[in-house]
Amino acid sequence: MYPPLLETDQARCYNAAGKIMDCLGSAQDAAWPKHLMPAAKRFQVHGDVVLDTLSGALWTRNANPADFPLNWAEAHAVVADMAARKAYGCANWQLPPRRLLFSLLSHQHINPALPAGQPFANVFSGYYWTADTCRRLPEQAWHIHLGGGRVARVRKDEAALVWPVCLPEMEASAALSISPEGRFCAEGASVRDTLSGLIWNRNADPVGRPLTWEEALAAVDGLNREALDAATDWRMPNIRELESLMDLQADSPALSAGHPFTRVRDVYWSSTTSVYEARYAWALYTRDGMVGVGFKPDAGFCLWPVRS
Repeated sequence: MYPPLLETDQARCYNAAGKIMDCLGSAQDAAWPKHLMPAAKRFQVHGDVVLDTLSGALWTRNANPADFPLNWAEAHAVVADMAARKAYGCANWQLPPRRLLFSLLSHQHINPALPAGQPFANVFSGYYWTADTCRRLPEQAWHIHLGGGRVARVRKDEAALVWPVCLPEMEASAALSISPEGRFCAEGASVRDTLSGLIWNRNADPVGRPLTWEEALAAVDGLNREALDAATDWRMPNIRELESLMDLQADSPALSAGHPFTRVRDVYWSSTTSVYEARYAWALYTRDGMVGVGFKPDAGFCLWPVRS
């Protein structure tokens, strides 16, 4: 489990009609301060490979070295061959873990959904394989759309693209060695995630009903006025914060064993708009951990408040 990247690069706010609006007082993702490392500093080019200084992972600069979509077994064979011949001097080539590929995504840019100034070439705006199997449906694996940013599961005999990554051989850090059973610590009506440092409401549906996106944003103000768990800095999480909750070794919901949350619902709004179609916002589906979207005017998604 990789330590999550908790901020997105979303820099604009959008209303329910998908129009750009003033961020002041909106409580949307882009309204919060950003501390992201610029892509030109984060990604260091070394010939045909690129070092991500954030994760320590080494990516091929060519984001589509196999040229054509392959099924999951064929994709594994490609990276295994690269590892066997120590391509670019690395013997640990593999398909990227889902969270690692997700960490590359931009939530402000599309086609490709990568940060401005990134150095990669031949990025196809389609689905790319990850190394992770869907636990509930093991005949399926996770893939990520590099055009818009969706994270979905698909049968392993279907085709997707291959972007090899070489993972560093290093001792596990404290963040990487946290056991699933000890990850979440209950603190009254709140729960601290020891992996991310975020504090979540223990009741995962404090409003008690599905909401539209704008209703969910407004509902946080009510929780803060009530000083929920004596705190007044609750907010709607961005999509990276929501996704960071997921444990891909669990399902229904995809939360670590022994988690202390109550009233976990199937799908949650994030504060992050999908710029692929700005009438939609990013949403998390907790049964498996899928990252999809919801139509902002639909009252079909719940609010799970977070604070830092």
